Amino acid sequence: MKGAIISGLAGLVVGALVMGLVVVKTMPGMMIVTRPSRLGFEETVQAVQKGVEKQGWTSPGTINMNTSMAKHGVTLEPQVRVVELCKAEYAKSVLTTDRYVASLMPCAIAVYEGDDGKVYISKMNTGLMGKMFGGTIAKVMGGTVSERTMAACTST
Repeated sequence: MKGAIISGLAGLVVGALVMGLVVVKTMPGMMIVTRPSRLGFEETVQAVQKGVEKQGWTSPGTINMNTSMAKHGVTLEPQVRVVELCKAEYAKSVLTTDRYVASLMPCAIAVYEGDDGKVYISKMNTGLMGKMFGGTIAKVMGGTVSERTMAACTST
């Protein structure tokens, strides 16, 4: 009996450790959605900007990370732009009850040159993030926001 309890507890501990390792290894890759663009760098940035507007979002701006870093004496060769996007009604829905997630706003879509010379688009996996938070955040970020931010990238 005592041996069975010890074996059971050991199995539980080993199972929990294995599950923890699986989560630690897989979660980072699930948090960001990345896909290649078929367009050149500047064309991709413009297509994302147009896609954002087409989906009914506003863009507070596009950040040129290379220029921003250069102002502080830091050089980055691969081109990186961050297209910010916001939809006031979605933001209000979330911020009415969950203002602490304002640090995740506005949404952003990154366009960057990979080490392989190809152009990529990446964005936060808002569907997964929404599920992790639950409630209003899950409803807004996990549904419409996830669908529309991805749709903004489809013409690339």
